[in-house]
Amino acid sequence: EGGMMIAQTSRPVGGPPARPTRVWSSIESTDWWERVVMREFQPSDWLEKFRMTKETFFLLCGKLKPRLSRQDTRLRPALPLEKRVAVALWRLASNVEYRTISALFGVGRSTVCKCVRDVCHAIVLLLRPLYLRSPSEQELEDAARLFASRWGFPHCVGAVGSLHVPIIAPSSNTHSYWNSRGWLSVVTQGAVNGLGQFWDVCAGFPGSTEHSAILQNSTLWARGCDGFLLHEPPLDFMGRPLGYLMLGDAGYPLKSWLLKSFPESGALSDAQRAFNRKLERARGVVDEAFLRLRARWQCLLKRNDCRMDVIPTMILACCVLHNVCEVHGDEFIEHWEEAVRHEESPQPADEVSPASDDHDGEEVRALFCQYFLQQENQQRTLAC
Repeated sequence: EGGMMIAQTSRPVGGPPARPTRVWSSIESTDWWERVVMREFQPSDWLEKFRMTKETFFLLCGKLKPRLSRQDTRLRPALPLEKRVAVALWRLASNVEYRTISALFGVGRSTVCKCVRDVCHAIVLLLRPLYLRSPSEQELEDAARLFASRWGFPHCVGAVGSLHVPIIAPSSNTHSYWNSRGWLSVVTQGAVNGLGQFWDVCAGFPGSTEHSAILQNSTLWARGCDGFLLHEPPLDFMGRPLGYLMLGDAGYPLKSWLLKSFPESGALSDAQRAFNRKLERARGVVDEAFLRLRARWQCLLKRNDCRMDVIPTMILACCVLHNVCEVHGDEFIEHWEEAVRHEESPQPADEVSPASDDHDGEEVRALFCQYFLQQENQQRTLAC
């Protein structure tokens, strides 16, 4: 199933009346791609069907050429690179069945499957280093300024969260893929900057995996523990030297570089409540990024029937493409979010994981409690 009845609505302008899906089923037919898409698609059509502008599409094709260019053989001409990329993007954007895309583009089902796999691998190999990478020192400074000015959270350079992607039952170890909401999934951890662009993604863990376990197997954890977020010379905060930090949900461990809110189950002080309000507001940037990711690339919304060894690469490719679209300013259409709001598999709630909280993290969080309470008191005084 998919979100777009594409084969019935995308016939050539001025052509014969609408017919069943197989109107585009001829393997030899390339008329729809070559004439309708390449010559007659309007800017709104490119955005709706491929989730990016025509300019970004061809920029993408140019960057993927070193990996995807093929030579014609004596038996048959190679499928044009642009058509292979289009097949893959159609699948990622809509999650329609392979047979539907096969009929639409006039290629075999196995070709559709190969296009999706090859293009996703090429995106991860060639574009991930350009569009999804750890920030430079200057980018960390810019991120800290953005979080401070937009959300009033100093020293913060990013937020981390998790996304469950529905899957069909894997052939082995199925029990580990059942998540806390009772459906099969793989989990992806993503860290974003203040603009909602991913700079660290760790994809493909079984649905029952705890957030803290994913974090501790990620590059983000290694870099956080190695002092990547430290600032030289140290920055001053409330009379104490402090580096940069990230914000996470209740499922993550509390560290000096990774803060989370206080559990609402306990009796909280005014300072702790002030901290929670600020953190949840600033951490919302990662929730918004995952919302836009799934709204744009709806293969992440419904049960993914790809092989288990392909799914992590597909998720990573979608995260890279999210950044490509955001960096190049491609419009995000609000109605895409409707599919997310009506998704069949609601995301599992954040679990609470206090086991690996450390003392340094407690001290840093206490400083921020004091800081935010002072801020709120000053605002009340000014209001009076």
